[in-house]
Amino acid sequence: MRRLLLSLICLLNTALVQADDWVSRQQVTGSFADAKEAVVMAIENRGLVINYTSHIADMLARTGADIGAGRKIFAEAEIIEFCSAGLSRKMMELDPHNIVMCPFALSIYTLPGEAGKVWLSYRRPQGKAAALVDKLLADVVAEAVR
Repeated sequence: MRRLLLSLICLLNTALVQADDWVSRQQVTGSFADAKEAVVMAIENRGLVINYTSHIADMLARTGADIGAGRKIFAEAEIIEFCSAGLSRKMMELDPHNIVMCPFALSIYTLPGEAGKVWLSYRRPQGKAAALVDKLLADVVAEAVR
């Protein structure tokens, strides 16, 4: 029994460490508006089209009272979704199940009480297409934080 418990604890610790492998997160100094504009420019500079902007902070604020939640999670938060027809085609030719990675998405958000700090994050792709997509997302973020 003791060995089983120890094994479970080790497994849980491993899962917690690996959780960060699924997300790329970078904090930058500045305003939300400036960070968003930089991300949009970095996407458009690659000839890519923004499909949709999801207003996460607004949705949480609007629906919080309906579900009995009052804590403010984000000061501002949006997810920008965009696509690359060529890259999407390549990754789905590698594996049609890569459809779940479309569209690509970058999150931009600020946290209450952290004035002047903006977070940029994205889900790190896995599988055969990981290198293709991760490079694009990392390059967009790198350009946006310059």
